[in-house]
Amino acid sequence: MDRKQISSGSTFEKQVGYSRAIVDGNWAFLAGTTGYDYETMTISDDIVAQTEQCLKNIEATLKEAEFSLKDIVRVTYILPEKSEFEKCWPVLRKYLGDIKPAATMISAGLATDEMKIEIEVTALKRSEWF
Repeated sequence: MDRKQISSGSTFEKQVGYSRAIVDGNWAFLAGTTGYDYETMTISDDIVAQTEQCLKNIEATLKEAEFSLKDIVRVTYILPEKSEFEKCWPVLRKYLGDIKPAATMISAGLATDEMKIEIEVTALKRSEWF
């Protein structure tokens, strides 16, 4: 299988020079995804709403790549304010609670002050014969 690049249409991708996702064989590598609504390029000021939008964006990207949330094997959460992480847990359980991927949370600055969370995932599509 050839390497496939996926774009969300976000202006950030063009400005910075990256892809929303790279699919290589049975692997999908999704770039850090924020809570922007890519159709309107707006973002909520609420971390819970941003977390929900992040996961909707991730789910849409995975679908375009012919993967699903259940294929996620690794997730990294990046938050400027580590004390805000617990607020995100109900949304994370809603989307990933049954999947239970390996996970890490890092506290670090993000590209803009309005971003409150960024989520990066790696997915593996398992072959039917496993």
